[in-house]
Amino acid sequence: MVNSRFGDVSVSVNDYVALVEIHRPPYNFFDDQLIRDLADVFEALDGDPACRASVLASEGKAFCAGADFNRESESDEFLDGGPSRLYEQAVRLFACEKPVVAAIQGAAIGGGLGLALVADFRVVSPDARFAANFVKLGIHPGFGLTYTLPRLIGIQRANMMLLTGRRIAGAEAVSIGLADVLAPAEGLRESARKLAVEIAEGAPWQ
Repeated sequence: MVNSRFGDVSVSVNDYVALVEIHRPPYNFFDDQLIRDLADVFEALDGDPACRASVLASEGKAFCAGADFNRESESDEFLDGGPSRLYEQAVRLFACEKPVVAAIQGAAIGGGLGLALVADFRVVSPDARFAANFVKLGIHPGFGLTYTLPRLIGIQRANMMLLTGRRIAGAEAVSIGLADVLAPAEGLRESARKLAVEIAEGAPWQ
């Protein structure tokens, strides 16, 4: 699995660290197929002894700006209130075992915030911005955010984000524990890889 492609997701492995990159620039909107592809990648990496940690990154100006509600199929999927294929794939993502470091530039909004919280660690640039904008759309928070967000930053701060939809920039995200490392935009991936390498240098646990 040195260099592979799963739909709009590429993966390469070097020195026990995988780079998993989403290729839907500039905003990297997601749908159930993208999340399925990501889950396929991380499940494959779980079974690959050449990988001990991963960096999750995106091509373009945003890490993931959520779902594209300009597409009718996406609007139906999210607004019908019924079971979603996307959430079935998200469960697969959360089940993956090897550590993941997300390199986050620009927007991680709505489901994009949920995707960012799939990772074990988040390295962010100053222009990163996080928002749980579901309250603005009139839909239930997705991607398990009502569990993952308060677990990460505490109930009070999570309620503030979920009930206001306000945006949190990179430096503030680090200060409240939503992110772990603040890095300059030009060194974002390098910083994320540095953390992943540090993790990968530990003794293998599988």
